[in-house]
Amino acid sequence: MAASARLLHWRAWPERWRAASAAVLCRADFQRWAARFPLTRAIARRRALALFDLCAGFVYSQVLFACAEAGLLERLAPGPRELGALARDLEVDRDGLLTLLRAAQSLGLVRWDAGTGHVSLAGRGAEILGNPGLLPMIRHHALLYADLAQPLALLRARRAPTQLQAFWAYAGSAEPRALGAQGIGPYSELMTVSQGLVAAQVCEAYPFGRHRVLMDLGGGEGAFAAAVAQRFPGLEVWCVDLPAVARRAAQRLGALAPRARALARDITGEPLPAGADAITLLRVLHDHDDAAVERLLRGAHAALSPGGTLVIAEPMAARGRDLRVAHAYFGMYLLAMGSGRPRSPAEIAGLLRRAGFVAVTQRRTSLPLLVRIVTARKPATRRGPPGASRLQM
Repeated sequence: MAASARLLHWRAWPERWRAASAAVLCRADFQRWAARFPLTRAIARRRALALFDLCAGFVYSQVLFACAEAGLLERLAPGPRELGALARDLEVDRDGLLTLLRAAQSLGLVRWDAGTGHVSLAGRGAEILGNPGLLPMIRHHALLYADLAQPLALLRARRAPTQLQAFWAYAGSAEPRALGAQGIGPYSELMTVSQGLVAAQVCEAYPFGRHRVLMDLGGGEGAFAAAVAQRFPGLEVWCVDLPAVARRAAQRLGALAPRARALARDITGEPLPAGADAITLLRVLHDHDDAAVERLLRGAHAALSPGGTLVIAEPMAARGRDLRVAHAYFGMYLLAMGSGRPRSPAEIAGLLRRAGFVAVTQRRTSLPLLVRIVTARKPATRRGPPGASRLQM
């Protein structure tokens, strides 16, 4: 057998093994045997529970949504509450509330003590309250649930209007720059309240203090720009976004002026200000299709000072559970939104190199499920004449 034929033969074994395993798992008699046999019983039970969780996932998310909509977790933050008083405050039936509490207790959100009749926060509920961006995002998911109510219809009508597309107004707009305050308000507020944990992860993972000027592209209302400016006092920060968004960012950054400022640009359709030696893209690339991403990266390369660094931070399609988050959650979310897709670090690296960047590197974060970081550098060239303006409008 020729060497190439032997190589193909060996490469085919994993696929054959997976096909054979799937054929065995499809058999009901094997599943019954595995559930009884002592050496496989625990595995079979774990797989059965995982399969049930997969079927019941929407119900779990609705229990969480009901707790968020009712303000249940906030009401329990000061301390335990008596069931009857809590039902009166929420204006719900006592028995119905008890059903919700038992469901929420099974998900680790609350504790229901039948002996005392009191309800208190559990660990997972306390963690949600500890992250101010989570409850608004949970409530926001009502739009996603509505868009996914008929998933096959969504797939067949890829560009049909959706509730998420209306919410993220720039995603479906032919003229994003023309969006007014009403169009950008809801999504700008959501991005701002959900930015805190991401900003902390990025500031911990990358030493922005080594730079002079940072330009944050698609920076929204300036939450990250304000955080990085406060953490690195010697850094000048520009927050760049659509005109209506930049006006809101200017208000947030006013206390940090002139070291922090907001600039109005359509980052995928207009030339970017030149002079920054660092550029950030936080949760921006995955919102856009490949053509828009390529334009954005070319624009960032042109604007970045020679030798400067581009920092990309967002959820990425990596291995294990992160891959499930990327493709099962963000993939379907972005499908409903009508723009963008989750990308792997390797895909992002390829886009960066095509745009002219070098030294593409991944940086560790403490919560890779939430955000991963890829950095790249613009090749260094001879500096311009002394005294040249850093900000070219």
